[in-house]
Amino acid sequence: MIRCLAIDDEPLALQQLVTYIGKIPFLELAAQCQSALEARKFLEQETVDAIFCDINMPDLNGMDFVKSLQYPPMIVFTTAYSEYAVEGFKVNAVDYLLKPFGLQDFQRAANRIRERLDTTTRLPQQGGVGDGSDTIFVKTEYRIVKVTIADIRYIEGMSEYLKIYIEGESKPIITLLSMKKITEHLPDTFMRIHRSYIVNLTKIQEVNKNRIIMDADTYLPIGDLYKEGFQNYLDTHFLGK
Repeated sequence: MIRCLAIDDEPLALQQLVTYIGKIPFLELAAQCQSALEARKFLEQETVDAIFCDINMPDLNGMDFVKSLQYPPMIVFTTAYSEYAVEGFKVNAVDYLLKPFGLQDFQRAANRIRERLDTTTRLPQQGGVGDGSDTIFVKTEYRIVKVTIADIRYIEGMSEYLKIYIEGESKPIITLLSMKKITEHLPDTFMRIHRSYIVNLTKIQEVNKNRIIMDADTYLPIGDLYKEGFQNYLDTHFLGK
């Protein structure tokens, strides 16, 4: 499924976007926003594959909003003003829908998004994993990034998504992947310690009761189902009486 964000300050136009997204089998509505500022707050916490965005909006117009995104996903602009078309394609928009547009026009734009995403995801194996070497490939937003496994500090699962925390990076990589799938491609220096956490054992700084301390600000819980396995690891690496 392609996760979409719909943005339009006009309630009826926004509802039309939501309705059309619901009619396309391979699209999934992640959120709907009535301003670019609201959308920006959403994207600080979540990722999407595509944005259907109106251009003429108060406070922050859609064009400037897209330009402000460091790693913009696939963009389809919607507007009643045809003069924005050239500028829209300058920011690499997938398509440009001139209001009023119908379902057929929307379907065309959705197909272009799918075609472009299919092209960008052809490099790695299905699911975004690598070839058993010291790196993996994962899809985040519309990009495919290479991750050096040894640099992974820990992985956090959240529903169908993973947050991969990398050494030296302030923000995690967020990707659509399951804990089970990524575990199959990690070496034995990684261990699942909780239903929501996989930890790189080489990055642990301290173990305190039922939690693992990665650094001064990061404490990971050890789940009941995983205590025995982790304790066995400690026992085999513990020096002392």
